[in-house]
Amino acid sequence: MQFHWKVLLWMVAGVLVGLAAQMLLEARAYSGGSWRTGNGGIVLERAAGPIASVQGLAPGDLVTAVVRHKDSDDADLPEARTPLANVEAWDSFLDEADNGEVVWLERGGAKPLALTLSYDPDSTRAWWVGVFSFFADIFMGLLKMLIVPLVLTSIVTGVSGVGDKGDLGRLGGKTFGYYVGTSLLAVLMGQVLVNLIQPGKGAVLGLGPISADELSEQTNFIDVLRRMVPANVFDALSDNGAMLQIIFFALLFGIFMTRTPEPHGTRMRQFFESAFEVMLRLAQGVLALLPYGVFFLMARVVANTGFAAFKPLFLYMVTVTLALVLHSAVTLPLVLRFVGRISPVGWFRAMSPALMTAFSTSSSSMTLPVTLETVEKRGKVSNKVTSFTLPLGATINMDGTALYECIGVIFLAQYYAGTSGFELTLVHQGMVVMMALLASIGAAGIPSAGLVMMLSILSALGLPLEGAALLLAVDRPLDMLRTVVNVWSDSCGAAVIARSEGEEGPATAGAPG
Repeated sequence: MQFHWKVLLWMVAGVLVGLAAQMLLEARAYSGGSWRTGNGGIVLERAAGPIASVQGLAPGDLVTAVVRHKDSDDADLPEARTPLANVEAWDSFLDEADNGEVVWLERGGAKPLALTLSYDPDSTRAWWVGVFSFFADIFMGLLKMLIVPLVLTSIVTGVSGVGDKGDLGRLGGKTFGYYVGTSLLAVLMGQVLVNLIQPGKGAVLGLGPISADELSEQTNFIDVLRRMVPANVFDALSDNGAMLQIIFFALLFGIFMTRTPEPHGTRMRQFFESAFEVMLRLAQGVLALLPYGVFFLMARVVANTGFAAFKPLFLYMVTVTLALVLHSAVTLPLVLRFVGRISPVGWFRAMSPALMTAFSTSSSSMTLPVTLETVEKRGKVSNKVTSFTLPLGATINMDGTALYECIGVIFLAQYYAGTSGFELTLVHQGMVVMMALLASIGAAGIPSAGLVMMLSILSALGLPLEGAALLLAVDRPLDMLRTVVNVWSDSCGAAVIARSEGEEGPATAGAPG
């Protein structure tokens, strides 16, 4: 059975198991803590459970009302305000509320506070969800384990490869310029669409709120640039939240490794290439567990929230798919037409074998042999260009991955902005764009590797990594699509660069007859 079908079957099984847990194992919505009736509302006596994580709420505070659906623009979910004259009113509200739902607590004239409801920790459902969470957390732990070594070795290897081949001069400069330019266009496309559609606004994902000490401290670009340089690289390597520092160090290390005299430069390059190969095998081993990880993740999500999380996830998938389609069907064809003077339709027809292989394997690296043959024989690009641009593109040119990482991170940031007071500033979005571009250089050409890079961006923003676990449940079909975009961009790059070198072959590729 092909891997993506296996993932789909286990995902459906997880949904069914989670739905059975929600239907058969009743569990009342739970807020934690204890309350007493006060003057004009209810007073928090003791903070525990979900209520203890609400920022700005402390024992002794008076809550006058609770609001449902406050952050939703859905006309079918009107804002519902329930006055809380006594504790009985609060208990009655919880009887009708849903597990995983985000509600807002009003405190007179103060700013409403978001509370994510859970379920009674003593219920039978809590025990079963605990089992799902145990295995889901182990899988997430394995993914977190990959972040630092995979990012470090892949970026050092990728940059040193560019530097080494940069001796080819003009061809190397054109190739690197194309890859950076199209990846940046892809990220910006994703940023525009996710801000227009806002799939994370008002979403019910059942994720816990962010505590104050988890919120990112970056306030402006000066702070971002200042923190980008690690004072102690070994401290940075021990912290998943220091990804910007790790990427900065890896870029510098890879650049200066190519300028180190022999035999030291070659030795270090071989060491990092070997380490990267080992990390690829380790990542493939972890990602082979993806079907089972998806099963436990989906079972946990559906048991917590029912189908409430699927609407924003569907909107998220639509946003990613639309961005991928626009980049591949508008941006890259415009580059082909006006920069390479090549027919986009003819080139697409010529590249169809490589694109079909990319869709079925979800791996740029596994597709590379087919891409090389297709671009050279059907695209009529010289071996000089294909042998240089395509292997390099399979390593560092990830338009679809960069776009997906940008949308995924901003989607989760929009959710936390509505539930935890996380402020999605232009500085944060600038960080996302920059890190998505840099992380795409280090994204391994294996299935679902972009998700590992997304974890690195979430860490840099101070957002919980558990949100990415939810996106993992719907990642496989998006992974297949973004791999097609990655390979399509690689082939377009080879064609454009070949034309800039005076080759006429790509202009006639895919022509009838």
